[in-house]
Amino acid sequence: MNRKTRLLSFTVMFAAVNYVVFTYAKINIPVPGGGAVAIHVANAVVVLSGWLIGPVYGGLAGAVGLSIADILDPLYIASAPKTFFLKFMIGFIAGKLAQKMSLHNTEDAKSITRITALSAAAALGFNVIFEPVIGYIYRRFLLRTTAEAAAILTTWLGGVTAFNAVICVFVSVLLYKALYRSFRQIAQN
Repeated sequence: MNRKTRLLSFTVMFAAVNYVVFTYAKINIPVPGGGAVAIHVANAVVVLSGWLIGPVYGGLAGAVGLSIADILDPLYIASAPKTFFLKFMIGFIAGKLAQKMSLHNTEDAKSITRITALSAAAALGFNVIFEPVIGYIYRRFLLRTTAEAAAILTTWLGGVTAFNAVICVFVSVLLYKALYRSFRQIAQN
């Protein structure tokens, strides 16, 4: 199998894992005025995909998998366009920073932990800032929500996004440390 086919296969696989993790392993928190925010670890899978298959393919895996999850869930369907952008950026930032810090050229456990923790924190930090900002703009101007309702939803979203980010940094680092050797062997064969 050539490299491009392998990358596309892994992209589809990670998109599917993202979909399953978000769809079946989340805790919905209803918000005033309808809709919900969710506690989930799907962003850890987005970060992991950025590290394992690279920034572009990893970002696409997160964007596609989680956008499909949003589209198929009535609580989140309106969020799908912003989800696509934000999840792509999480995978892209994590993967690009890991490349810049030479994650794939080290076997030292401390270096792996440092590089994965820093790149995950940066990618998820981006999400902590931009998810509420883009969410407010999206709700206020595209969905025509009142300023008060958009502000309330943004506050809820910001808190849950920050909580998710902290958990996902730890989960993504642990997943990478558990999987990277096996994944390298599979990807190279």
